[in-house]
Amino acid sequence: MKKGFGGGMQQLMRQANQMQLKMKKLQEELDTREWDGTSGGGAVKVKVNGKYQLTQVNIDPEVIDKDDQEMLQDMVLSAANEALKEAKTVSEEEMSKISGGLGIMGM
Repeated sequence: MKKGFGGGMQQLMRQANQMQLKMKKLQEELDTREWDGTSGGGAVKVKVNGKYQLTQVNIDPEVIDKDDQEMLQDMVLSAANEALKEAKTVSEEEMSKISGGLGIMGM
């Protein structure tokens, strides 16, 4: 019986290592992907990467009003949050496919 248990443990360790390698590879791929966020009907556009870093901000000059700075700030925040939410959602879904829903991120 001991022999069977040891073999099962080795198999489990092999599977865990394979899952870890798949998750690492996926994380590397996700780190290079980009997601877009927009607000103000497309007047503000941002990009974020898989590391949850803002990589690009584009603002239509038409919405730049020195007397309404707060509106522009709100639009930038809204667009950034939209892109970050999408990046996080996709990353979690992709990781969940590998981990079988175990909730193991970046193992």
